[in-house]
Amino acid sequence: MKRWTHPQDVLALLAGVYAFLSPIWTASTSRASTTMVVLGIITALVALAELARQDLMPLEGLTALLGVLFFISPWVMGFSGMRGMALTAWVVGVITFVVGISDVSLTRTHHHGIAATH
Repeated sequence: MKRWTHPQDVLALLAGVYAFLSPIWTASTSRASTTMVVLGIITALVALAELARQDLMPLEGLTALLGVLFFISPWVMGFSGMRGMALTAWVVGVITFVVGISDVSLTRTHHHGIAATH
């Protein structure tokens, strides 16, 4: 299974890059900016690792976890009142979570298919 052809991994990469760059065009505080930059970089790196290697099942679960962290970050880090940055975190969080869950599902289906043929 070629990983570079999985659109969900590319989508996770794009979401991470978008989050990382979002403080450039979205009104923010230093705490909100730092949160988005750090989570964005981690998400992009995890997505790149998933794209580069086929056998990284634990990282796929990490993508979903990062989605949850993005989603809750406005409340946990205290920037839920900053509409633009909070909305960015929520949208990126939902996208990243859905991508992570779909990737886990796809990989498990693929691994079960391989196990059944051996």
